[in-house]
Amino acid sequence: MGHENAAEQAKVILRSSKLKYILSTSVTEACNNSVLLLGPRGCGKIAVLELVLEDLSKENPDMVTVIKLNGLLHSDKNCALKEIARQLCLEHQLMFSKMASFDDNSQFLLSMLRECGLAHKTIVFVLDEFDLFAQGKQRLLYSLLDAMQSVTSQAVVVGASCRLDADQLLEKRVRSRFSHRKLLFLPPPANDLQRLVEHILLLPRVSGIPNDYIIAFNAKLLQYKSIHDTFQTSDYYARNVCLRAFEHLLERSLVAFEDNRGHDQSAEFCPVKLLISWHELQQGLKSNCFCPAVLNKLMDREC
Repeated sequence: MGHENAAEQAKVILRSSKLKYILSTSVTEACNNSVLLLGPRGCGKIAVLELVLEDLSKENPDMVTVIKLNGLLHSDKNCALKEIARQLCLEHQLMFSKMASFDDNSQFLLSMLRECGLAHKTIVFVLDEFDLFAQGKQRLLYSLLDAMQSVTSQAVVVGASCRLDADQLLEKRVRSRFSHRKLLFLPPPANDLQRLVEHILLLPRVSGIPNDYIIAFNAKLLQYKSIHDTFQTSDYYARNVCLRAFEHLLERSLVAFEDNRGHDQSAEFCPVKLLISWHELQQGLKSNCFCPAVLNKLMDREC
């Protein structure tokens, strides 16, 4: 219940956010807009945008079309326009032609912007990794922003980037058509980030999964966390020190190579076998007062 209340509170805050205001006014007042969401990776830019778009679609059903592009996949202008045409055709149940040229897709985009504008429908272009679109001649950005200068069009360009200077990468002709709205996202505090990770990894109590399985799964995960936390205080050993310790194990006949190839290849990449029993190994670790606690924990789990 605590997670659900927190989620509802977050949605209430988003409904009064500046991003929600920019997008909602574009839909209700039939105006064009552009905005940049800037912040480090993992700070929630796209997650917040998704929630706002979901809320906007519920408030204005059949009035919002969302086109999503990613600079890692669609930074090439031909590929980007083809993907825009594909998503528009899918959204409006039209036939998509894979053989259409760049000019054909450009004309199709302009006609769709015009028709959606006349029907009082808004097209939202989401450009993730925006800085990758701001490379080369920036023809895609220029085409989108220039088309939005038309009286009949009704569209919003939302760019998301981890580069805080993403707007400075724009050419003069593109920058002059951009609204220069920027929303800065800060990284979450360490405590909030830890709670988020726990919320993602741990199974919720209220679900269709049997309660016994949920308890056992969460207990195993917390046990793994207790073991993993010991790594933070473990000593760092250089590679040559580790190899020297491995040589001591070989000399004392505690381990041996699986075959003779170990003498010809690098020792760290060769399979080895243990020459003593698990019981002997466990007794040896327990009798050594300098043995790290993590080794004893791992041994107890294996046995």
